[in-house]
Amino acid sequence: MDKPYRRKDSPYWWIKLPPIRGESRPLQKSTGTTDRRKAQELLDKLKAQRWDEDKFSVKPRYRWEEAANRWLGETRYRKTHQGDHSILRWLHPFLGGKDLQDIDRVLIDKIKQERLKVASASRANRYLATVRTILRRARDEWDMVDQIPPIRLFREPQGRVRSLTPEEFGRLYRELPEHLADMALFAVSTGLRQGNIKRLKWTNVDLPNCHAWVNAEEHKNGSAHAVPLNAPAMAVIEKRRGIHPVYVFTYQGAPLEQVGTRAWREALARVGITDFRWHDLRHTWATWQRRAGSPTWEIQRLGGWKTQIMVERYAHLAPDALQIAAQRLDNVLGSYSLATPMERGEQP
Repeated sequence: MDKPYRRKDSPYWWIKLPPIRGESRPLQKSTGTTDRRKAQELLDKLKAQRWDEDKFSVKPRYRWEEAANRWLGETRYRKTHQGDHSILRWLHPFLGGKDLQDIDRVLIDKIKQERLKVASASRANRYLATVRTILRRARDEWDMVDQIPPIRLFREPQGRVRSLTPEEFGRLYRELPEHLADMALFAVSTGLRQGNIKRLKWTNVDLPNCHAWVNAEEHKNGSAHAVPLNAPAMAVIEKRRGIHPVYVFTYQGAPLEQVGTRAWREALARVGITDFRWHDLRHTWATWQRRAGSPTWEIQRLGGWKTQIMVERYAHLAPDALQIAAQRLDNVLGSYSLATPMERGEQP
């Protein structure tokens, strides 16, 4: 059809064009306008563009929205899906309406600087990584664009590690109200994240085998996570039995929403512990594991990290364990003399 047409179910003008090479059906779409003249202009433009594509194998031009929406559709099961929507809304004033071919390094640099004005480097990197991921898929998987600009992320500072000594934790434990004390002891016994402790259900605890687990959809790395329970963790579990029919950790008959409460902050103040967050209990667990000589791969599996990168933050905390490894060469090198040059008959 060479003219726009109306549909009963839409207030806009629609267009329909015959299929070109590589297509199995006609192109039929809304123009998004109620103005017949503008609809005709769009139809004429598309006809010319598609003729070039058909005769000269010219790659069609795709807009940022087409790639972003396709990516959202393919990643709709990600835990961060709602956050991805938020990121794309912030990016829209910069990328909305842009052809993928027109997204260049100058535009990316503008996004980097504007985001850095309102967020940390690590947070800005999440926005930049989203743009990079979508553009790479558009190039490598969807054949929407031939080239994309290089996108380099900001260098991030090494992750913060704050932990307590066993003595410090003991003082804090005694100051916490009972429900928080139980959760804190369970945290430093298992290394579980706050959210997984708050949502732990009795159906995910195997008492006879001293074992618990976190379902894949509830775990940060997307995989099911096994949690062996040591003696302190089992003591907490036994203490909580019968308090609530569904959840292990509750307060006044309901699951906890927050743990960094006023009671938590006041307990920290009473024992003189500063700059300490609930998540630092996980750092405390990892620090204690490392100092006890647990190797990296064990801490990684126990803590539910997908790679060893995060675990390496604790590598410097185990000099005793590394000393054992260094001493394995004692017998190999033990026959070498450490005599002075004079004792060996050499000139000084």
